[in-house]
Formats: sequence, C-alpha cells, structure tokens
Amino acid sequence: MPQPVPTRCSSGRVSCDHTARGRPSPNSSPPGRTRQRRARPGETSMSMSSLPDETGHFGSYGGRFVPEALMAALDELEQAYADARADPSFGAELAELHRSYTGRPSPLTDATRLSRHTGGARILLKREDLNHTGSHKINNVLGQALLTRRMGKPRVIAETGAGQHGVATATAAALLGLECVVYMGEEDTVRQALNVARMRLLGADVVPVTIGSRTLKDAINEAMRDWVSTVDTTHYLLGTVAGPHPFPVMVRDFQAIVGQETRAQVMELTGGLPDAIAACVGGGSNAIGIFHEFIGDESVGLYGFEAAGDGVSTGRHAATLFAGSPGVLHGARSYLLQDADGQTAVTHSISAGLDYPGVGPEHAWLKDTGRAQYDGVTDAEAMEAFRLLCRTEGIIPAIESAHAVYGAVQLGRRLGPGTVIVVNLSGRGDKDVDTAARWFDVLDPPADTTAGAPGEQM
Repeated sequence: MPQPVPTRCSSGRVSCDHTARGRPSPNSSPPGRTRQRRARPGETSMSMSSLPDETGHFGSYGGRFVPEALMAALDELEQAYADARADPSFGAELAELHRSYTGRPSPLTDATRLSRHTGGARILLKREDLNHTGSHKINNVLGQALLTRRMGKPRVIAETGAGQHGVATATAAALLGLECVVYMGEEDTVRQALNVARMRLLGADVVPVTIGSRTLKDAINEAMRDWVSTVDTTHYLLGTVAGPHPFPVMVRDFQAIVGQETRAQVMELTGGLPDAIAACVGGGSNAIGIFHEFIGDESVGLYGFEAAGDGVSTGRHAATLFAGSPGVLHGARSYLLQDADGQTAVTHSISAGLDYPGVGPEHAWLKDTGRAQYDGVTDAEAMEAFRLLCRTEGIIPAIESAHAVYGAVQLGRRLGPGTVIVVNLSGRGDKDVDTAARWFDVLDPPADTTAGAPGEQM
C-alpha cells in the first residue's frame, strides 16, 4: 500500500504548530499523489460517504504529514483499528458500554417552544448533552480506550479545549485502569476550571500549556510532542476528526452512532427524513458524527456553524471553513486560518471548544464539493441562543452547541414553515455557567464583609 510522504515543519519541530508555506488551491494534490477527480457541487453518491481512500485522503485533504518517528505508531493504530472492526467482540463490548455506561441512545427532543422563534420550522434536538460526562465526546473516547487496551498500552494522553474531551478521556481511563495525562491550554484551564477539577478528581494529570496562544492548538502540539517520545507505551486519544490518518476516519466512525440513531428517531417521530441537520464545528467531530449518516441523502441539507467570535471582519474569530484556506496543520491537509507566510493565525471564540484554527479534512471535502454549507456565528449571537434555549426549553447548552442553536433558528426562518431541522446538541452547559453568568450579569455582588460581625472588635 503506498504511503503519503511524511513531512516536517520548516522549523524542524515535530508538533507542526504552523502550516505548509503557501496557499495551494483546493483541488491541488499532496506531493507524490495522483490528483483525484473532485466531486461536483451537490454530488451525493455513496463514493462520497465511503471516503477516505486507502491513504487517508478525502479528495486532496487528509493524509499523513508527520515526523518519521510517528509513522510506525500510525501504521500500528491503523492495523489495530482494522482488526478491531473485524472482531465482533469489540463491537459488542463497545455497544454494551454505550447502553449501560454512556446511556445511549440519547433522546431526540421536540423543541416546541424554541421552534416558535423560527417562523414555523420545527427544531428537534439530538440530546448528546445527556450522555455520561455531558457531551458527544464519550462516544469516541470509549472506542479508542478499548483500542488502547487491545494494543496493550497502559497510558493515554489527550488534548482538550472546553475540557469535555479531557473529562471523557479521564473517565474512560479510570474505567479501564489506564494512566491518563491531559494537555490543556492555560487560558482554557481558567475559563473551564470546573472541568479541570473533574479531570483531576477522576485521576488524570492535567498539564496547563503555557506556550503560544495557550489554547487548543497548543494543547495538541504538546500532546504530539509527548507521543513522539512515549509512543511504545502511550496512545494519543485524539478528540476530533483532525490529525493524521487514521484519526479522522476512526473518530468519525466512533461518532457515527449519533447520526445512525438520529435517522431512526426522526423517521419514527416525523415519518420522514429531516430537511436539515445543524451542528457546531470546531475540529468537527460532533458535526461529522451526525452528518455522515445523511451524506447520501440529497434532500437533507448539512449545515455547520463555526465560531465567528467578534465578527469575521475583525480578525478575532475561529471560522476556519468560512474564512480559511488549505494548508497543513497537526499532521493533515485541510482548511486553516493562516497568514500570507503560512503561519497559523491566533484565533478567538468565547467557546473554548471551537477556538481552533483548523478543521477535520472531511469537512474541507464537504465544503469544496458543496455537500455541506458552513457559516459563522458570533459570540453575541451564540450567547443570545444560549439564553433563548435556557428560557424556552429549560436546557442549558454548552456554548459550543449554542452556535448551532442560533444557526438553526436562522435557518428555520430561511427555509420556511413546515421544515424539520435536527440540531446536534453536542454538550451541556455546566462548564459554561460562570462565563454565561458574567456575560448576562446575573450574579449578585459579593456581600460586604469589611464591617465585621455585630460586636466584633476591628
């Protein structure tokens, strides 16, 4: 089997925290590969849903751009994953864990009061927020944790932004008796302090990353550095559909249960397929998890909503697909936010989980083929939707998920009365209560204790 050519960053740093120089066109091919035919806009044949190819490419995106030290580990992982998929006992154990531990299937909620704000469209919420650990992340983590045990490795490492992937990884490590180290940008450890505490209570070593922008990108860099030096005993439990092959397809496959359940549930509830699927997009795992089942259904629109931060025009955003260009980051070719020299841009989002300058290669492919559409949602718009969902449905969403809620409400107004939109509510908002309380100024001022108690001598 031919392998993509491994590459190093021009600085020689194995973490690849900047991109390949230049801005190749979306239909150019990586070195050493024959250009593949790109799907025409709107093409929805099964050939699209069967990607990637044997070298891990979605058209011109994906592949492996990693130091030689990681090639053997990726080959080992690819083979271990193929063996596990062929082993009925692996699938049976994972299915039982999802049933008895994760709490699957997650319900599909008819958001009737939220739907009143759409002009007649009907919004259904796929409730990944109700999973054990509070998000979709557990779907992938349990699969990779079982794979780690199968490979005989005693240690897992992970990156995390919002902390949900870190919590899920720490949870699975505790369940299976694995050592766990989680890398998290220092800025994110502050805004997601609750999840830091949860990880440590579960026995994980949480390592704040103090270099670069001190957010998710830098956490991935540090995790990759760790993996290079500990690959014989460690599995890198990557949390999104980015990174080198086989991570994008493996994470997608573990998350595909979301879309599979959604299809059955929406058919039972409405008697047909939805008109649209909406999901937030950072690295892209929750979106691919629900999109993948519907790629071959031409009648179902796929809509991803990225973090537009303070507005794309300000430069303070993380809307990679909306405003980025192709390049290489963290071992794969995809869209990313970069400057004219190919250096990754500093991103901004109120949502730690979306604050990332790259995106999974399958999303890049879906964008270029026109099968999925992507748009930005600002911090203010996401917080507006956060409060709206709280007040109409009694559901406190993750701020990440609130981006999709806002997008879905606007989409409903555009698509018109009678349309059915499924929103992947990817996580709950416990971790974001402090951020939301400060945003909406709902906390009482602290009591004045300077005067002391009655009769107390000062």
